[in-house]
Amino acid sequence: QVQLVDSGGGMVQAGDSLRLSCSASGGTFSRYTMGWFRQAPGKERELVAAISWGRGTSKYYSDSVKGRFTISRDNAQNTVELQMSGLKPEDTAIYYCYFRYRNTAYWGRGTQVTVSS
Repeated sequence: QVQLVDSGGGMVQAGDSLRLSCSASGGTFSRYTMGWFRQAPGKERELVAAISWGRGTSKYYSDSVKGRFTISRDNAQNTVELQMSGLKPEDTAIYYCYFRYRNTAYWGRGTQVTVSS
């Protein structure tokens, strides 16, 4: 059974940094695209960052986080991480990791990030 556990959220002040981590078990995931979504109260879930399968040579960032967030993966550890710097109050949301391969997708349960001004 595949399970994703995301962690690393917390309460920080504007300008601080956080590192989110997502660890997967129950399979091997080198062929999976990995990424992070977030959902703020009253808003739709949005894709924040994604990294391509394999060595992760292709990365995507939403305009709102480009230049501040960095996504990385470790296939040996089945993990994906999101380094967030220069956090802003508008980054406040629940962050969910996801792994996707063709029509199969797995989600973490979410980790709360709260940024105060």
